[in-house]
Amino acid sequence: MTETSMAPPPGPPADSSNAAANAVAAQKVYGSGDTAVHALRGVDVVFEKGRFTSIMGPSGSGKSTLMQCMAGLDRLTGGETYVGGVPLSTLDDKALTQLRRDRIGFIFQAYNLIPTLNAQENITLPMDLAGAKPDDAWMQQVITAVGLGDRMDHRPNELSGGQQQRVAVARALASQPDIIFGDEPTGNLDSKTGAEILEFMRKAVDDLGQTIVMVTHDPVSASYSDQVLFLADGQIVDQMMEPTTDAVYDRVRSMGD
Repeated sequence: MTETSMAPPPGPPADSSNAAANAVAAQKVYGSGDTAVHALRGVDVVFEKGRFTSIMGPSGSGKSTLMQCMAGLDRLTGGETYVGGVPLSTLDDKALTQLRRDRIGFIFQAYNLIPTLNAQENITLPMDLAGAKPDDAWMQQVITAVGLGDRMDHRPNELSGGQQQRVAVARALASQPDIIFGDEPTGNLDSKTGAEILEFMRKAVDDLGQTIVMVTHDPVSASYSDQVLFLADGQIVDQMMEPTTDAVYDRVRSMGD
């Protein structure tokens, strides 16, 4: 597929009215000429509000690239991505940084907590940097859901890995973002602790109305989501609603991952 101009951006698809984020004909090419790598090949996708979506696929399928472009961490070569209806290609770096801060939450494999701050301060840090005041009622709801109400004055080195990741998830939730992106958020955790984090993420969707998109290679993790999107060679090749571990495992195995 040939590269397309970024201006004007294509309009959102007709079914995007309930979208927290969506992509239209998203293309990402690294390099040029004979060495060009087409990481995304015209992807159309809608991430609906209040749903938990997992993205899976073999190494090099484009799943991490899709998440990074959807989250405004990387720019597309062609097509368009939207967050809350805002076309990201129209934003300069400053506006894009502000949108990420105000409307997107992130959960990474590495917890990215500040070691000199306690849990409460780590949770509110993005808002503090933005000069925004947390919503006290929402914060209390998030802290209660995290289940670390008695650990809020503890620093990261006084918390277990699972507790640190709970703080990281709470930080992503604290500003009530339009959408939360997770990149293998339980990849550094043992299975029991990972399950606890996934249950909390599931609870955030069901009870707090959040929208979560997670890149994962693990069928067990994917089974916590409402739907799974399967990528191969930069394209969405399948999707599964109400996934089970066995069904996801069989599909992934058939893709050679």
